[in-house]
Amino acid sequence: MSDNSRNAVRSFLRRCWPVLAAVPLGAACGGAYALAAPVQYQANAYVMVVPQVSGDSATAVNFAQAYGRVIAQPEILQSASASTGVPMAKLAPLVQAVTSPDAPMVQITGSAPTATRAAKEANAVAGSLVAFGNAASKQTRVGLITFAAAARPAAPSSPSRTLDVAVGAAAGVLVGGLGMMARQSRAGGGPAPLPQPRSDGGADSGAEAAPVDTLPADAPDPAPAPAGTPEPAPAPVPVGAADDVDADPSRQSAARARR
Repeated sequence: MSDNSRNAVRSFLRRCWPVLAAVPLGAACGGAYALAAPVQYQANAYVMVVPQVSGDSATAVNFAQAYGRVIAQPEILQSASASTGVPMAKLAPLVQAVTSPDAPMVQITGSAPTATRAAKEANAVAGSLVAFGNAASKQTRVGLITFAAAARPAAPSSPSRTLDVAVGAAAGVLVGGLGMMARQSRAGGGPAPLPQPRSDGGADSGAEAAPVDTLPADAPDPAPAPAGTPEPAPAPVPVGAADDVDADPSRQSAARARR
């Protein structure tokens, strides 16, 4: 490797070492979090709302959204808690419901540290929702059926090692970039100082005043005109000033000379 290449590599490392150090550190932190975070599995069960009157699909969609909002009510979780052995206070945050604006379907998701328990929670809550909805079918004119039962998930939903490592590396890029910008700002110094005012009250603009053309006190008088230089001719007398010419003898002689 030539000296120029070595100097270029050294200059690059000297400028960018905060980023080069922060990226692997951030990725390592993300991987460590993925290993230390508790494993969670998720299983999904589906409940469909069926209208009792044919062609009344809009009512079924509305009731599906309503049932999705009340999924955490004690009337629905009571029987699910008894079948799973999980208290209602702990079961409520582990179960979520998602609805669709154009389909009479309720998706029930159960979360648990094991795949079997996640599927059991989702199916228990789905069965409780079906029983709760069918008990009021005469008033609502819709019925509920279990469309699809939850199966044991094959892999945990969180943590995701790949995603956590990528997020850690991205955070390292951000932190390293900020550190590099701070180093460059300190190396460049602060802004240039403003001009300070002079002691006599004027602003020191750095420019000197223009010289004034003045004659010194001891300068000689201008030289007299040489002998024989004709005197300038007198100015012509206007016609309207004839009275003044007649009154002044010198002006009369000047007028006769011009004639």
